[in-house]
Amino acid sequence: MAQTENHSEFVFRRLHTLAGVIPVGLFLLEHLFTNATATDGPSAYNNAVRTIQQIPFLHFVEFFFIFVPLTYHGVYGLYVAFTSGYNAGQYSWTRNVMFVLQRMTGVITFIFVVFHLWTTRFSGKAPTFAMMHNLLNADPAYYWFMIIGVVAATFHFSNGLWSFLIHWGITVGARAQRVSAYTMVVVFVALAGIGIAALYALASTPVA
Repeated sequence: MAQTENHSEFVFRRLHTLAGVIPVGLFLLEHLFTNATATDGPSAYNNAVRTIQQIPFLHFVEFFFIFVPLTYHGVYGLYVAFTSGYNAGQYSWTRNVMFVLQRMTGVITFIFVVFHLWTTRFSGKAPTFAMMHNLLNADPAYYWFMIIGVVAATFHFSNGLWSFLIHWGITVGARAQRVSAYTMVVVFVALAGIGIAALYALASTPVA
């Protein structure tokens, strides 16, 4: 019985890491780069969003390839965050800090994504530059919550990708893991920078 539970947990964790990289991670990257078009002005952003809205069977794609894996990754991630031990004596101080940050940013990201979808995708209105501009300027707390959410999401993705490479046997040796760790720091800084620049452009660019 215990062996069956261990096998099930192994499968659930593998699916959790896979969902966090392929459907959810790719969605995050697409979202960041779509938002980055805001740095070129309202027209560029609106055109990018309109292009996505014209994808055939968009609701089907969103539900089965984004919302379902996102929900599974988020809910199971919360379960892991509140049930996992921290192995303080097994790993280095740095890895334990990253372990804690991964769990913390996972919780923040889950709240951030739910709130962001509620105020944009499920608002009943098509997302536009003007809509985001008004939301970000309506309350400073909203703007800074979005900044924190972007930083948390990009950290969670980057550090999770480092862990994914290990768990799936892609980076096996200590040197490969060290190189991938440095690479993921660069990925985190770059993605967070892109996200913050997009939010700044959405908030600060005047809407005609």
